[in-house]
Amino acid sequence: MKEEFLHYVWQYKKFAFSNLTTVTGESVILRNVGYYLQQAGPDFFNAQLIIGGQRWAGNVEMHLKSSDWYLHQHELDPKYDTVILHVVWEHDVDVYRKDNTVLPVLELRHYVSEETLSNYYALTVPKTWIYCEQQLANLDVFVWNTWSERIFFERLEQKAILIKKLLRDTSNDWEAVLFCLLAKNFGLNTNGDSFLHVAQSIPFSVVRKESHDLLSLEALLLGSAGLIPVAGEDVYTRVLQDRYVYLCQKYQLVPLPYVSVAFFQHRPDNFPTIRLVQLAGLYFQRRQLFEDVLQVRTRNEALVLFRLSVSEYWQTHYQFDVASVSKRKALSASFVDLVIINTLVPLRFSYAQSMGNPLDEQLVELMQSIPAEKNIIIEKFATFGIRAQHAFESQSLLQMKQAYCAFGKCLQCGLGLQFLKS
Repeated sequence: MKEEFLHYVWQYKKFAFSNLTTVTGESVILRNVGYYLQQAGPDFFNAQLIIGGQRWAGNVEMHLKSSDWYLHQHELDPKYDTVILHVVWEHDVDVYRKDNTVLPVLELRHYVSEETLSNYYALTVPKTWIYCEQQLANLDVFVWNTWSERIFFERLEQKAILIKKLLRDTSNDWEAVLFCLLAKNFGLNTNGDSFLHVAQSIPFSVVRKESHDLLSLEALLLGSAGLIPVAGEDVYTRVLQDRYVYLCQKYQLVPLPYVSVAFFQHRPDNFPTIRLVQLAGLYFQRRQLFEDVLQVRTRNEALVLFRLSVSEYWQTHYQFDVASVSKRKALSASFVDLVIINTLVPLRFSYAQSMGNPLDEQLVELMQSIPAEKNIIIEKFATFGIRAQHAFESQSLLQMKQAYCAFGKCLQCGLGLQFLKS
């Protein structure tokens, strides 16, 4: 058993609370169980109780055993001086206040039904993947829709943390933030952080000034990533290297000492060279990309916005000095979907927040028009009965698995709470 079970039982009054008594026989009447804080300090704030006929207002602390009070050294923390009731599953030792009086203790195990305990143990017994896997097939659709919406926006809030940091670093330049986000997401999981580092090393004012020259944009991105061979064999490579040196001198850019980019286990279309020249091509074609992004309303509009082709050299190359069969190397629809999910929607969400505007419902509709992502987590949920219908739901499933299931937070999860009632 975990303490969070006690928190659940107390918060939702899942126990027989009409005839409560402390371990010393004093009656306990609940007026208000308090507010569940989930932060440092007592578990429930501003509870209102009547203990032994005396009215109290203060905090409630919970432990599996009374002795955990001393194990956690609460006697040394002044935040716990306001505790009026110690709620435990098992009472094994008295806890004394600073005035040497005994803190009232409620032993909760005497008031919780066998049915509630059975549901809890059925939910939390180890399974092959996640705790509730056996119950997912019988999930109420309304419960899932409500919970998926909540955790979708919770995921957006987490993505907004990086956006807020980038805004601070760029003096609230939304164009620069978009450039950094696109770089990170063009790098996917493997090269995302490295691409972000590259984008942050290039002042966006330089990108603006050089956006009329595709060769300069390619030189800036590939050079900053350390991908241009110093002794290239073909003309393009030598010209690109010279251009990068010239741009560094012109704008007093300091090359990054080392950037780790990976080719290994990538399909050629995802090679870092290709993704960076695609990003260069995008900024060559779209001089006011942030304004364009704000106008996107549908998936088709996004596909048009990100329609591009690479420069002539890269149509016949995946790496420097190694020729290949000619290919336009446009962004695939599935890749644009990832850009919408990880860049466009979070950016628009953060921008609306910063402007004090209500959430644009078209963002939700946009996410619901995109096919669900395909990865091992989404596929695993499908085997247990939850099949994501679109990207809105697949993002919710990823958030649930990564933020709740992975840490056993069943009693903080809307589905876990519903299954516990069943």
